Amino acid sequence: MDARHREILIAVIREYIDSAEPVGSRALAKRHMPNLSPATIRNTMADLEEMGYLSQPHSSAGRVPTDKAYRFYVDSFPSPAPTPPRDAQPREDRDGIDRLMEQTTAHLSETSRFTGLLLAPPLKHTALDRVELIPLEDDRVLAVIATEAGWLTARALRLPPSVASEDLREIGREITRRVRGKSVQTVLDDWAAPADPLDPLRTRVGALVEQILDLLRDRTLYVKGAINMLEQPEFLDIGAVRQMLRTFEDKDHLIELLSNLSRWGGLQVTIGEENPVAELQDCTLVTSTYSYRDQVLGILGIVGPRRMRYPQVISIVEDAALQMSERLSRVRRDLYLPS
Repeated sequence: MDARHREILIAVIREYIDSAEPVGSRALAKRHMPNLSPATIRNTMADLEEMGYLSQPHSSAGRVPTDKAYRFYVDSFPSPAPTPPRDAQPREDRDGIDRLMEQTTAHLSETSRFTGLLLAPPLKHTALDRVELIPLEDDRVLAVIATEAGWLTARALRLPPSVASEDLREIGREITRRVRGKSVQTVLDDWAAPADPLDPLRTRVGALVEQILDLLRDRTLYVKGAINMLEQPEFLDIGAVRQMLRTFEDKDHLIELLSNLSRWGGLQVTIGEENPVAELQDCTLVTSTYSYRDQVLGILGIVGPRRMRYPQVISIVEDAALQMSERLSRVRRDLYLPS
């Protein structure tokens, strides 16, 4: 690609990002390249279409960028300069890690006006502190699991018919007595090992304990601002939007995708059909891993339309990952480490 093709391609991308409308040669000549004629721009755009960088929705419309164009655009950015070390900050209390991750996800969404994501670390090496069981209506129970590092997980579970709601607090205290100070992996191994067949925790509430253990096996995904996607003109197809929002709600595919991206480390920009999650192939996912003691701990990012201001979104994500790593480094006690 020569300099003119590159200049016109980037101008098309920027114009489309601003307008969300197919870009014509006259618009480029008027707003970006007054030194070139519309005919010259039109011929170059035709070349770019043949090369797979532009597409034309219909014969009388202008052109729009393809995934290949956005990939070229993102890859053309210079490598970020190393971030200078910041002054030492006071140590963070270990409490409120869950709140920190909630706030970070909300910040990603609010500053980008897209959807913020944050995948919490696996908990295998985390030491548990307590389990509380709170009765709810309709034969459900709220299980609250706290770790020694300040991590808090809460989820409504099904209450087995064999368990009376008035016994839940006592059951929670008994589970706490058995798991306090042990790592999640140790608790899982203990439960899987042969045990006393008359143990009341197994015979009476084993089904409830299994649901609690499933919480410990899961990874928590925070999602904020999914509704922001409805504000983007690309997402006027209600059926497609419904599928996308269901993906944000069900989370399993996103957790798998983010887990895979976190193995690469650092910043990743996943554009359109590069995304294996079919419901998100009209989107771009910008992610970056965050660390604890130089070890990747989790990943956060932003989901938005492919038509996004990439430099700004990348900057938001990189800064959030840096801030998260710095905040976690000041926690007073050891945190969980990835398995």
